[in-house]
Amino acid sequence: MFSKNKLLVLVCTSFLALLVSCGDDNSTSVNEGESSSSVKNSSSSNTLGDGGSESAMTSSSSAKSSSSEYERVLCDVKTDENCIKDDRDGQTYKTVRIGDQVWMAENLNYETDSSFCYNDSVKYCEKYGRLYRWAAAIGKSESECGYGYTCSLPSGNIQGVCPEGWHLPSNTEWETLFDAVEGRSTAGTVLKSSFGWKNGGNGSEAFSFSAHSVGIRGYSGSYYGEGDNAYFWSSTDYDSNEAYSVCLNYGRDYANLSYISKDHGFSVRCVRD
Repeated sequence: MFSKNKLLVLVCTSFLALLVSCGDDNSTSVNEGESSSSVKNSSSSNTLGDGGSESAMTSSSSAKSSSSEYERVLCDVKTDENCIKDDRDGQTYKTVRIGDQVWMAENLNYETDSSFCYNDSVKYCEKYGRLYRWAAAIGKSESECGYGYTCSLPSGNIQGVCPEGWHLPSNTEWETLFDAVEGRSTAGTVLKSSFGWKNGGNGSEAFSFSAHSVGIRGYSGSYYGEGDNAYFWSSTDYDSNEAYSVCLNYGRDYANLSYISKDHGFSVRCVRD
């Protein structure tokens, strides 16, 4: 069995050494900035270690994406029918109907164990929501469903960290979304926000899903990828170490659905029951 530091299943990779991009399903990587000497092949994927130098993990800093200028405008449930209130903490979220589904049009920002603000800065949570490990996303503890633990979940909707009446989307529900936006091959373009993605990789906002290039938290605690990518958890796990997530990238028109280590911190979008 590989050590934890060598089990990172590659979901988003780039031919440029330290940039993150979405690759083919189940085949590519999240790059935490370690040198290429740490790359090791397994039977199903390539792997990269965590914890490279700080300068190596700031690949998007040179782009200085316009996301730093973004100011979130809160919706009002009294005046906007496409707005919900989370009764647990009073926060509000815009919603959008796409096909037969109703999605949050903003990332969840409900604080729980194993959830984080990008760069450990509250301002990122206020704008873009929190980053959750998979166990937190499905509403379980690390000792129940975290990295290395086999998790037994009930059939049907998994509410997880989502508000009452909402749940964490399964792989099937993500695929339903892709079908509703005319296929996975162009889903990246139409689901991404119209600003903030580096190198001209902005989306069209055709369906008002508004996926911002938030970046992620690596399993070592490093943050990277702002301007480069956005990852969203699925409620579907792969094995005791990995679960499925959706990746959108500045350099790709398509959306990628692949499995990756559960101890990464990704965004959460909830879908209505």
